[in-house]
Amino acid sequence: MPHPHGKGHPGGHPGGHPGGPPPGAAADGVPALRLVAWETTRRCNLSCLHCRAGAEDECYPDELTTAEGETFLQNLATMGSPIVIMTGGEPLLRDDIFHLAQFGTDLGLRMVMAVNGTLLTPEVVTKLQDAGIKRLSISIDGPDAASHDEFRQQEGSFSGALEGMTAAKDAGLEFQINTTVTRSNMPQIQEIQEAAVDLGAVAHHIFLLVPTGRGRALTNEIISAEEYEEVLNWFADKRGNVPLELKATCAPHYYRIIRERAKQTGEKLTFESHGLGAVTKGCLGGKGFAFVSHTGQVQPCGYLELAAGNVRERPFSEIWRDAKLFLELRDEDLLSGKCGVCEYRRVCGGCRARAYEVSGDHLGEEPLCVYQPAKAR
Repeated sequence: MPHPHGKGHPGGHPGGHPGGPPPGAAADGVPALRLVAWETTRRCNLSCLHCRAGAEDECYPDELTTAEGETFLQNLATMGSPIVIMTGGEPLLRDDIFHLAQFGTDLGLRMVMAVNGTLLTPEVVTKLQDAGIKRLSISIDGPDAASHDEFRQQEGSFSGALEGMTAAKDAGLEFQINTTVTRSNMPQIQEIQEAAVDLGAVAHHIFLLVPTGRGRALTNEIISAEEYEEVLNWFADKRGNVPLELKATCAPHYYRIIRERAKQTGEKLTFESHGLGAVTKGCLGGKGFAFVSHTGQVQPCGYLELAAGNVRERPFSEIWRDAKLFLELRDEDLLSGKCGVCEYRRVCGGCRARAYEVSGDHLGEEPLCVYQPAKAR
C-alpha cells in the first residue's frame, strides 16, 4: 500500500473517506467495512525512503492472479459498497489493473487508486476514467524537486508527479495529495499544503510516519510526541481556512485534539463543522478498514503486518466478521498502558502499528502521545 504505506489512500485510511457516511455497525454487531486497501502489486518504479513494503522495481512472486482478484472483489460486493483502494507498490505496473478496476466498478464498488504520479499520462488517465476510477491519491513530500526527489530516491519524481496531476486535472479526474510528515519536511508543511491548493487537489491528507519496512531506517526522521501535537494542532487550525478536504491518517491523536479544542471553545462537533473528523475515529484497522497484501494476506493496515487470514484460503467477508485479531482490535477495553485508561480511547485508540513496532504488543500503549489520561494522572 503506497504512502507512507508507499503513497497513501485516496479517501484516506486506510482512513478521510470521500463520499458517504462514516463506518457503522451492522445489525449483527460486526462493523461495516468502509474501506479496503488492496496491494495489487508490490512492484514500484520508485524506492521511497519511508516505504512500508520496501518495494523495488521487480516482479514479485505469488501475487493474486486476475481470477483471484475478481473473486476477492465479488466477495467485497456482498458486503455493501466499500471503497476499494487499489494500491501498491505502483498499481499502474500491474498489467490487468484497468480490467480489475472495471470489474470492481461493474460490481458497484467505489474504485479509487493510489499512485506516485510518474506514470500518469493523458492516455492513462482516460483509461482510468473509463474503468471507473473515481479519485487518485498522489504523494508530495516536499514543496520542490530537491526535497521530494530525495525522499522518493529518484530524480524527476517530483516533475513526474506534477505532470501526472496536470493530466488528471485536465481530464477532470479528482486527485488528492498525501504527505508523510517527517522531521525534514515538517517546517515545509505549510508550503506543501499551499502547493496542493495551487495544483488543484481536492484534498490534503497528512500521514504520520510509522517506522516499518524501509521506514525503520528513518529513526532520525520520526517527529517527537510534542511535534506530533504541534503539527496536528496546525492541521486543525486549517479546517475551514483552505479549499481542501483535510484528513490526518496514522494520526489517531487528531480525533482527541479536535474534541479537546471543541470543549475549550464550547463548539459542537458536527459533520457540517468538522467533516469526517466529527463522526469517525482514529485507528480504523479492523473496525472500518482492512488491508489485503499482494499475496492475499488480510491485515488491519499496511503497517501492522499481523495476519487475520488470507483470501486464498477463506472469503474476506468471513475473515472480517470473526478473525480473532479483528475482534481484539474492536474492543478498546483490551488496550493496555495509558491507552487502556484514556477517556479518548474510543475515538483515538492510538496507532496499533506504532505500538506493535515498539513493544511487540498490538494492544499496547501508543508510544508517541503526550496526553496524560485523567485516570493516569
